[in-house]
Amino acid sequence: MDFTQFFTYVAAFLIGAILGLIGGGGSILTVPLLVYFLGFNPIIATAYSLFVVGSSSLVGVVQKYRKGLVDFKTGLAFSFPSFIAVFISRRYLVPAIPDVLFTIGDFALTKGMAIMIFFAIIMFLAAFSMIKTKQKDSISNGSQPYYKTFVQGIIIGVITGLIGAGGGFLYVPALVLWAGLDMKKAVGTSLVIVAINSLIGFSGDAQTLDIDWFFLLTFSLLTIVGILVGGYFSKFVSGKKLKKSFGYFVLVMSIYIIFKELVF
Repeated sequence: MDFTQFFTYVAAFLIGAILGLIGGGGSILTVPLLVYFLGFNPIIATAYSLFVVGSSSLVGVVQKYRKGLVDFKTGLAFSFPSFIAVFISRRYLVPAIPDVLFTIGDFALTKGMAIMIFFAIIMFLAAFSMIKTKQKDSISNGSQPYYKTFVQGIIIGVITGLIGAGGGFLYVPALVLWAGLDMKKAVGTSLVIVAINSLIGFSGDAQTLDIDWFFLLTFSLLTIVGILVGGYFSKFVSGKKLKKSFGYFVLVMSIYIIFKELVF
């Protein structure tokens, strides 16, 4: 095993540990790791990320369910429109995007570049949500009309399908503000949506891409081990402080990605 492989597998474990410690966010490091350190095409990287996020989220669902922090009914209501959007995005939308979107002089905006820039913007928003110290409580007294849930699920599904991240930072606020769940149950319920959406989205990629299953399964397994270890140690550390610190790290990473794509 060379240094690159060793570092990659250590990083997979650390990504899982971050997920276990703070309940989210670690998955958004998977795409930059695969693209900038291992040299994967952004399309492949976002596909692999969906599988890693989906499989690790299943473990998270079991952990949260044992604590009574999963509302399956609400989660499945959001999942239905979302997984349709994620699958269509990965199976049809991403392949349909032209390799070069436009050119201005010597500058050409490619598909891979556009996806990474959009990914960086989503990272920036995720970082902002993690840095915020105050969390809003539920403002809903009950479930909203399902057509609103359907539209929200479609929009979030398209976004997560394009960037290959779980989208928990988008689903949690939606579940709190629109579905009336408290914060802890929203986090647990969001994992149901993320697991279903990510794995179904990946199934769309599996039909169009050549998958290195040995690498992907090894990476995913180490991420899951990291989640279990991180979940154990989360009892002894402050999740709020860790989340805020990680938010600043993600903020720096988002700026770096935009700079690297547009300047380097």
